Amino acid sequence: MLKHLLILTAAVPLTACEIRIADSPDDAPRRPSYELTTTAAYDLDAVAVYDQDHAAVYDYIDATLPDHLAAIQRWLRQPSISAQNVGIQEMAELLRQDLVDLGFAEAELVPTDGHPGVWGYYDAGADNTLAVYLMYDVQPVNPDDWLSPPFDAEMIDHELGKVLMARGATNQKGPQRAFLNALEAIIAVDGKLPVNIMIAADGEEELGSPHYPQVVDAYENRLRQADGVLFPFNSQTPDGKINMILGVKGILYVEMIATGGDWGGPSKAEIHGSYKAIVDSPVWRLVKALDSLTSPDGNTILVPDYYEGVRPPTQEESLLINAGIEQRDDAQLQELLSVDHWIDGKTGTDAVIELLYQPTLNIDGIWGGYTGEGTKTILPHQASAKVDSRLPPDLDPDEALAKIRRFLDQQGYGDIEIRKLGGYPAAQTSVETPAVQAALSVFKKYASEISVQPRIAGSAPFYQFTERLGLPMVPTGMGFGTGAHAPNEIMLIEPAEGVAAAGLAQVEKAYVDFVYALAQAK
Repeated sequence: MLKHLLILTAAVPLTACEIRIADSPDDAPRRPSYELTTTAAYDLDAVAVYDQDHAAVYDYIDATLPDHLAAIQRWLRQPSISAQNVGIQEMAELLRQDLVDLGFAEAELVPTDGHPGVWGYYDAGADNTLAVYLMYDVQPVNPDDWLSPPFDAEMIDHELGKVLMARGATNQKGPQRAFLNALEAIIAVDGKLPVNIMIAADGEEELGSPHYPQVVDAYENRLRQADGVLFPFNSQTPDGKINMILGVKGILYVEMIATGGDWGGPSKAEIHGSYKAIVDSPVWRLVKALDSLTSPDGNTILVPDYYEGVRPPTQEESLLINAGIEQRDDAQLQELLSVDHWIDGKTGTDAVIELLYQPTLNIDGIWGGYTGEGTKTILPHQASAKVDSRLPPDLDPDEALAKIRRFLDQQGYGDIEIRKLGGYPAAQTSVETPAVQAALSVFKKYASEISVQPRIAGSAPFYQFTERLGLPMVPTGMGFGTGAHAPNEIMLIEPAEGVAAAGLAQVEKAYVDFVYALAQAK
């Protein structure tokens, strides 16, 4: 799941390529830490600025901007909550029909064992082919938490300017429909696109994309012919800085369940709470099992060999992290997230390395028994927790799951059921690939401050392209948004005076440039 944790890269470079153990008392749990290989920084000045001008297309965007905004609102007003199967079929059909309206020769729903994918192909008769990964699903909402109803997609006055507030505004319907708006503008002015386009859309990204491989299965041979893959993405901070990402962590997502049975506890239904004096509790059972997985502060994973195999920073990754020194701002990110401090008070390079190279074990939710208003004194027969683990490159989610299972068994928790709900490995593209260089050249046209991150700490099924198909993947785009997975999600449409991030018109113009630049990338 692409949880867009746009870190602002390093502040103080470390040297030497080695793994060391984090400082801690001799008898305390310890986790590995890593150092960069060099103090040198990647030379962004060596990347040429994209110098082509598509004035007629830009003018068309300016003239039709109200229609383009309405197209984004139309997407945002269509719920598509994959976890609850709300509006999924309708959103898939809406996307398919939009591709037809844009002139795609092929536009069809792709059946899977879950929610459908959407395939589209635009034949421009061009030498280059650009594959585009889209996700049309969104996270669940609690409307009471929102300043504006989450599927009204209204323009809201914000300190940054005029914003669209809606579920999916920035993750990912807003930037994706803006990209399609850019394609529409090119076709309207030039008659056709400069590159063939393959769309392979996912309806289960927010579920961990369990069936997306089936979408790729259906078109694998054709997708392999693409020259690169684009994921439309809001990459700016409010001050206009660009944070380009080249990859994502992998993920393991499971549900852990404790149920009364032979080990103890009620096995069929809740019973009166007074029986706790002589009856085991499945809720406590689950809590103790979860507690056994980490150190007392919850920050170090105690599962044997869980950190084994993490790839330390490479030379290229070290260069990229060092190149972002000037853009590192822990305080700004902490304020954005309403977090007082990072674990162990780390900042700068130390915090970046922790974020990018440490596996995690996180409880997303935990429940059991009565949680309603007032009192109900019961001893529940079952308790559940949803747990995710973010995995840096070279860690396999199935191997991680096997290690957790083995450890719980050894600790006497063999009765704890573990249901795998999703998982896939990390993915990353080299900064030196022609597709990335083309995207960087466009960014340099629009912004003076750019950082390139080896990856983010969030997850997305990009491995289907980078690992399976061997294609370079570029998650990129101008624009600013925030609130992914949270209430009051927004995308900036009209920046206020002094706000340097792009508004919708400039976002779309930059996508026009990306399409032309990627069409020429070899």
